[in-house]
Amino acid sequence: MEPVSLDRTQILVLNYNGRALLEECLPSVVEAARRSPIPCSVIVVDNDSTDDSLVWLAVNCPEVQAIRRPNRGLTSFNDVLADRGERFVFLLNNDVKLAPDSVAPLLRAFDDHPDALFTAPQCWTFDGQTYEGMRTRVRTRFGMVQGMSRVPGHESTAHLADLTAAAGPVLAVDRARFLALGGYDPIYFPGRIEDLDLGFRGWMAGLRGYYIPESVAYHKGFATFAPELGEERCDGLAIRNTLIFAWKNLRGRRLASHLAWLTVRLARGGRIFRQAFLEAAARWREVLQARRALHADTVGWVDRQEAFFQRFEW
Repeated sequence: MEPVSLDRTQILVLNYNGRALLEECLPSVVEAARRSPIPCSVIVVDNDSTDDSLVWLAVNCPEVQAIRRPNRGLTSFNDVLADRGERFVFLLNNDVKLAPDSVAPLLRAFDDHPDALFTAPQCWTFDGQTYEGMRTRVRTRFGMVQGMSRVPGHESTAHLADLTAAAGPVLAVDRARFLALGGYDPIYFPGRIEDLDLGFRGWMAGLRGYYIPESVAYHKGFATFAPELGEERCDGLAIRNTLIFAWKNLRGRRLASHLAWLTVRLARGGRIFRQAFLEAAARWREVLQARRALHADTVGWVDRQEAFFQRFEW
């Protein structure tokens, strides 16, 4: 591992079969890195793409390094960060564009907030018309925990700095704290809900995520997942991983409520929900192992859990 450095940063872009997305988005990322207040380079973390992503990158962006990893979704970031030396690192999906001056505000926020695990920008769709986040709130609906940014009244608060429960496609992380928490949990592979899980674990450890609207990004949304998996499979993964999140993380009355609603959902839910439940149940040993590791220190767990929901529920 490289020695820790405070005078440089890094933007990591996760890619899987996304040559067209790299062509569309990467120039803005390179420009944002160029305008960073400290030296900042860009690395594409390629999840073993089978398209011509790496060929396009070598020809068109020779200044951007590529690191090839097996396709482990967001958890590919874990190994890469373990080998880096920067204190703060940006983690981006390949369907994200950055505004030119988006880097500096996210870095400054770490100085302003000593308890920061991550910082996240104000995010919009590519056309700038629809708010994407990352001022994330949570709600519990029929026993299922959901992270959402477009909550009622978000139009009047999107420009206000605040805490956030999660940040998915674009964020900056304190690398050491991210790794100390275990990074993204591979139990959610191939994806969905990892960001909420990270934000929750950070909160339980006394760390916080900060929404910094001075920084702006643009997100295409499901540009990799939808073509590869299809809409129905994406919906199923969201349900499966929401179940895993509850079984892994929740305790007390919230877990009891989830289990009570689960019996109702299984009786009345449709095929997609039942299939998602079976897939989550098939990972029960992994879930139980993760739960035991997470709850090794149970003192005050429920109180901290409830503080999380009281802070972010709407």
